[in-house]
Amino acid sequence: MNLTRTLIIGNSGAGKSWLARHLAKRRHVPWIDLDRIHWISDEHSIARPRNEALEIARVAASEEHWVIEGVYGWIISELLPRATALIWLSLGDEDCVAQIRQREARRGANDELLIALLDWAGSYRRRDGSSGFKAHQRLFQGYSGSKLQLTSRAEITAFINALPPR
Repeated sequence: MNLTRTLIIGNSGAGKSWLARHLAKRRHVPWIDLDRIHWISDEHSIARPRNEALEIARVAASEEHWVIEGVYGWIISELLPRATALIWLSLGDEDCVAQIRQREARRGANDELLIALLDWAGSYRRRDGSSGFKAHQRLFQGYSGSKLQLTSRAEITAFINALPPR
């Protein structure tokens, strides 16, 4: 699999950031988190203007080596022509919700942003729009380059552990 320019897609809580961080470190390439491009604020409450976000993502993808990850199909679709590999983390919604609960344990149960994120992750397979399961499935099926679908944390871990050191 040619991992020179790798896109990783999937639901919130699927492990995109974990995999991207480990893959980028293993390959000694930049890791770009599309949350940092899409959202202006750290609390994920103010979205960057769409054209501005796309331009930032395009500049990042113009580099020769990278790992870019995110849930935003509308950005990913713009970057696919530059990618050499596409990895789709298609874990169950319940696994993603559990991971978010564990990751965000410091937040209170009544935290509005946490509640919204849990609802968002729990609706992945029902969600319309470019960030839902069906949209990611279309991106994956339509991509003609090297691609891999991982459906469990064990598969994600096995994938990264099987990579030879660079």
